[in-house]
Amino acid sequence: MSMYSLVIYILIGGCAGVLSGLFGIGGGVLIAPSLIYIAGYPHLTAIGTSLAILLPPISIAAVVEYYNKGHVNVPAAIVIASALMIASWMSARFTFRLNGAVVRLLFGIFLVVMGGYTIIQGLLKK
Repeated sequence: MSMYSLVIYILIGGCAGVLSGLFGIGGGVLIAPSLIYIAGYPHLTAIGTSLAILLPPISIAAVVEYYNKGHVNVPAAIVIASALMIASWMSARFTFRLNGAVVRLLFGIFLVVMGGYTIIQGLLKK
């Protein structure tokens, strides 16, 4: 690993950590696009690497802080995490049946829709 790559990875991880603690985002919204557009990863490699990053409890410190302040619904988190695990496995199997260009297109559409929704909600709830 080059020093440049190491610095890029630290910056991506640091930004993802800050935004994860602030907004609860990280993998699909920040890490995967950063790996694609900054580190030059192919889409599927960026997705796989992002998933590998999420595998360990990377947000444990933030979760503990939110839990200590009474802002974690543990039963909901367990159910959602279980559904996420099953759905992510099924969708990963499906993704490899798609053309890489289709995956990039779907990912771009997802980002645009989520960005538009977030902007509209921000404007409506002043």
